[in-house]
Amino acid sequence: MAIITQKQGNLEYLTAEGIGAKHCFTTRFGGVSTGYLGSMNIGANRGDRFENVAENYRILGESLDFDPLNTVLTRQTHSDIVRLVTKHHHMGFDHRHYPECDGLITNDPGTALVIFSADCTPILLWDPVTGAVGAAHAGWRGTAQNIAGKTVAAMCREFGCDPQNIHAAIGPNIGPCCFQTDEEVPQALMETYGPTVRPYIQKKSGKYYPDLKKINHLALQNAGLTHIDISKDCTMCQPGRFWSHRFHGATRGSQGAIIVR
Repeated sequence: MAIITQKQGNLEYLTAEGIGAKHCFTTRFGGVSTGYLGSMNIGANRGDRFENVAENYRILGESLDFDPLNTVLTRQTHSDIVRLVTKHHHMGFDHRHYPECDGLITNDPGTALVIFSADCTPILLWDPVTGAVGAAHAGWRGTAQNIAGKTVAAMCREFGCDPQNIHAAIGPNIGPCCFQTDEEVPQALMETYGPTVRPYIQKKSGKYYPDLKKINHLALQNAGLTHIDISKDCTMCQPGRFWSHRFHGATRGSQGAIIVR
């Protein structure tokens, strides 16, 4: 299965062939935000006008056929916290109003889960048997805390999902081509995954280059998943198409991933 680019006029987003629920990984294209936020910014903390952010959610809702007022967002802190939510947990389009978490799960029809990314790894989950869905934000800290596996575990605990039925999609993030780190990152990853993670961490000239897509793929496999789509895109290599914190710094918008029950 593959990650596919979808275009509707100026709007561009990515979808995974293996995910049967309505979903997308957003890009920078297709919104109404202006200036350095141009144009599909979905983060209310980036200096954008609220009207622009709300309109961007409306555009995505119209394209994917979900009600923006049924969205639930994350206040991400690079944690391993997973929340069980319904559409009644909607608190607007400013994620700062929401409780802290880096993972969301739901089995409530019509509820749309939203996580944000700008180099970190966005992960979407769908169980075709129970209909349950999940979304996780996995920076290197979240990856080291196994947020992907813990989101799967929460779906199994709350909804009776069988991991072998769950389909996952790993979206665009900063690739090992660009993600240069010091020793603390591989150490944290090794503490969680042990020697199985070594093939996914390159060392060059005293620096380390982890492949967070492959490490989260490993985490999902450890959780029992066998259906996993992986994007090949690096956000830092394509700063005109994706927001990249390492490339743009604070002068950027936010993209994200959305999945609808």
